[in-house]
Amino acid sequence: MNPLQTTPLNQWHKENGAKMVPFAGWDMPVQYQGILDEHKHTRTKASIFDISHMGELFLDGPGATAALGQILTHNLATLAVGKCRYGFLLNELGGILDDLVIYRLAEERYMLVVNAACIDSDFTWINAHLPAGLTLINQSPDWAKIDLQGPEAYQVLCRVIEEDWASLGFFAFREIQFNGYTMLVSRTGYTGELGYELYLPWNRALDLWTRFLQDEAVLPAGLGARDTLRLEVGLPLYGQDLDPNHTPVEAGYGAMLKSETDYIGKNALAKVQTKLIGLRIEGRRSARHNDDIYLGETKVGMITSGSIAPSLGYCIALGYVQADLSQETDFMIKGARTTLPARRVDLPFYTAGTVRTKLA
Repeated sequence: MNPLQTTPLNQWHKENGAKMVPFAGWDMPVQYQGILDEHKHTRTKASIFDISHMGELFLDGPGATAALGQILTHNLATLAVGKCRYGFLLNELGGILDDLVIYRLAEERYMLVVNAACIDSDFTWINAHLPAGLTLINQSPDWAKIDLQGPEAYQVLCRVIEEDWASLGFFAFREIQFNGYTMLVSRTGYTGELGYELYLPWNRALDLWTRFLQDEAVLPAGLGARDTLRLEVGLPLYGQDLDPNHTPVEAGYGAMLKSETDYIGKNALAKVQTKLIGLRIEGRRSARHNDDIYLGETKVGMITSGSIAPSLGYCIALGYVQADLSQETDFMIKGARTTLPARRVDLPFYTAGTVRTKLA
């Protein structure tokens, strides 16, 4: 068994009381003071998250746009330089190999931000489908990533890094010089709150992390709060809600798939067997990954994610059910020790987030 990889902040986490857990081959902080407290702080003030386990792949050169357009679901024809976009890497059957954000750094230069568990497989898959003359580069070992999230994130960012951040729009990014190095800052996140993701050299992460923590509005948050925050706003997690056995259409992302280009897996997307739905469960007993979903006496699906929703006061879950039954209302969730009545609800569960706050 390979030893767990560590982020540049690993020692800081351990010295400051973090509970560490294995995640996607990495030693990661799941919580510091407690998941519920960290969740609440992110919803009301600002938190920082160590997301340095994520991968960064770079592609540039003549033909990069056309090549990626045949591999990814992103519509690069409408993606301007300085903007980024969420989308998918598919197999030939339309199944999701990964979900990722692509950054257009220049007309023919891109950064692909991929999930930690998929770095090697994504790199191999994309490289195998590139035409001669283009080279994909994995710079993940060189980059750290810190996410600043919460309704006070803008004010915090302005205090720590003095720039005109009001003009940086949603899903836009900017490369800046800060303290002697280049940093990429994007207005993106995974919490449903106003936030920024900062990409910087690996050996500079501790300095920026401690600078943020000197601000009285900021506390560190772990993967536990990140999971409850993303689930409340209906954002999927790769390996649970997204996988090679389900398509983006089944996961509810059909509307964002481009139609102009014949990318890998596109021809298989018309076949929709299941649908990902949101379920509300009264009380504080949550469903678990792989619990069965029943309609009456018939098993019709499976839970992919489940948790208490701290902002809402009840439990929520995501799960795939048979497509022809996805508009039904009342379901039953059956696990090893629990049977829970659940009601289908529209996503997102939590709608009061500040993610789209206008600053300029």
